[in-house]
Amino acid sequence: MAPVLRGENVTVERGGSVILDGISLDVADDTSLLVRGPSGAGKTTLFNVLGLLSTPTSGSLFVNGEDASSLPERKRAAIRRDTIGFVFQDFQLIPDLSAWDNAALPQDHTGSRDESWLETLFDALDITDLREQYPTTLSGGEKQRVAIARALANKPDVVLADEPTGQLDPNTAERVLDLLFRVKAQTDTALVLISHDRGLAPRFAETVLLQDGRITDADDDELESIDYSPRQ
Repeated sequence: MAPVLRGENVTVERGGSVILDGISLDVADDTSLLVRGPSGAGKTTLFNVLGLLSTPTSGSLFVNGEDASSLPERKRAAIRRDTIGFVFQDFQLIPDLSAWDNAALPQDHTGSRDESWLETLFDALDITDLREQYPTTLSGGEKQRVAIARALANKPDVVLADEPTGQLDPNTAERVLDLLFRVKAQTDTALVLISHDRGLAPRFAETVLLQDGRITDADDDELESIDYSPRQ
């Protein structure tokens, strides 16, 4: 069976600078993959390419065996809707929609809601009592749980999460990570998490390190010497 996502020699150039330099990786069905590295390493750019939110300058991205690199935007949007769930660092909830309607957006784009599945997600994420609330009334952890429900609304093959705990306090971050893995286990969904946090690696089946736009084979001593603090 083909990997859910496969990047082959993915390169992204902007303004004469190389942001990603020949990245190749596989995301197998039902795996958990951590992509970590310092700020400025190209992690968010890789997130956007894997999620078909942007196209590489060269190289190929395969989704369930189909080369999606040069597909028209309408087809790419359909793949995003049906195959990929997104958890963004800044949540990206719509302010004038309730938590329930925010989570249901991917289903609305298909023209059919599965209320039973939404109820299952809200129960698993312990946010049933928040369904009628609006984003401005929610804490950061609550917003992130709603974002996770939205990411799983269409039962995607893979969830991409970009620094999903980056804006949360340590206790809330740990709970959100627990929830991601719990729902992943319930849905058999592959999980790709982008993070600068090297402490997350033991929880994931696979880890790759991104540095200066490349996947590196640095050993543990070299990893400890990398400056993971945000660049000014």
